[in-house]
Amino acid sequence: MRIVAVRYDDIGNRLKAFRLGSGLSADEIARQTGISRTALYRLEKGEVVKIETLERLADLLRVSVATLLGVGIEYVASAVSYFERLRQIESTAQHVTVLAGPIASILASDSFENTLEEVLRESIPAQVEDRSKLLEDVAKIVAILHERKATYRARQPTVLNLMSALEIERFARNGMLGNSNLPERVKRARRQLAGAEIEHFARLIEEDPINVRIGIVPETLSHTGFQIFRQPDRQVLTISPFRLGEHPNIRVGVAMITSAPEALALHQNVVNQMWRGAIKGPQAAAFLRGLLS
Repeated sequence: MRIVAVRYDDIGNRLKAFRLGSGLSADEIARQTGISRTALYRLEKGEVVKIETLERLADLLRVSVATLLGVGIEYVASAVSYFERLRQIESTAQHVTVLAGPIASILASDSFENTLEEVLRESIPAQVEDRSKLLEDVAKIVAILHERKATYRARQPTVLNLMSALEIERFARNGMLGNSNLPERVKRARRQLAGAEIEHFARLIEEDPINVRIGIVPETLSHTGFQIFRQPDRQVLTISPFRLGEHPNIRVGVAMITSAPEALALHQNVVNQMWRGAIKGPQAAAFLRGLLS
């Protein structure tokens, strides 16, 4: 039987991610679980945690102890928690494979990132329950994405980005919209932003940086994106319904995170197959510009 070593730094990362997604403050969590806020922060930094404390935290955060331990599949129902977990995993990754449409946010331009908070806010329906919390979540997500982008630029891991031709075409046609009920002048401006972002990726392909490979996949792809992270001692697969850019989704769905060999092998086979048939190099840049014309 294979024995899995307990990684307390990973447990701490998961605790932080689920705490951020819960909407509870550190003080509230400490009070309801009977530990001090200082002790909670120490646990989040990877200090050894007692199983009794972990059980109380799991119950309060509405996750399983197995998820906090990283046993099997980690299920994440909060976009805040998911993007924080993504940031944590990516911060030590040497190679990242991205299939998440229409735009891979770590490769996106500053203009995309600067507009994203507005787009995410307008994607929250006016009459939705807990709208104030969801708007607070938007601010948290944007802050996490800023930190994630800064880490990427500092570390420069290798990135293989597969882009769906159909999603990019729809992005160019509709623009960077949170919902369709916007004034026409706003829609025009957002189409211009989408066009500028597509041109940004065309230039990135032409520049051919040593750490970035981009392929445009002509056939229909799954609406659920996934990413594969290769770290020094393991690989991690994330599968997510949460998306950014055109008609984003940060409200509904359950993401999954796993290091299961079978899941990694199956998804890597999908990547290999799509990469073989993808449009690459100057042809890919010309294809993107063709959408703009």
